[in-house]
Formats: sequence, structure tokens, C-alpha cells
Amino acid sequence: METSQIRQNYVRDCEAAINKMINLELYAGYTYTSMAFYFDRDDVALPGFSKFFKKNSEEEREHAEKFMEFQNKRGGRIVLQDIKKPDRDVWGNGLIAMQCALQ
Repeated sequence: METSQIRQNYVRDCEAAINKMINLELYAGYTYTSMAFYFDRDDVALPGFSKFFKKNSEEEREHAEKFMEFQNKRGGRIVLQDIKKPDRDVWGNGLIAMQCALQ
């Protein structure tokens, strides 16, 4: 991989940790999207929870983008990884989903 001309005092371990954080933020956003659309289903129909988790999903993606911008500013290279599937597809009721979100 070619080294950036603006890279200075940016340790490879830090670059790798930022890439890991990008993946974790995208995973969190992916999980919140799953929750948002679960609560939007006609047989679950909890629009407040859907809205809450959709907003959280957007925030997590924004965090990932900020880490990507930082990586580019420091002359690091963004290395995206596969985003893990959420641990479940059915989120139960609002309490269960909130407990999962806090883990």
C-alpha cells in the first residue's frame, strides 16, 4: 500500500484501531436499522421505538463517517471489513430491544 504524503507521526496501530472503530460503528448502525424496521412492522407496530432506533442508526453511521474523515486527514488508509449480521432478527418488545441496545 502506498504511503500518503501527509502522513506524519501516525502509528500503524492507531490506523488499525480507527479502522476497527469504523467497523464497530457501522455494525451498530446496521443493528439499529434492524431494530428500527422490526418495530415498524405491521404486526409489531411500535412507531416510537422505530423512530428512536432509526435515529440511532443514522448517528452511528455519522460516527463512522467522522472516523473515515479523520483517517483521511491523518494520511491513513480506510480498510473496510465485512459488517457482522446482528445477533438476532426478532427484537421482542421495547424492553428487550433497549436491553440489547445497552449491551
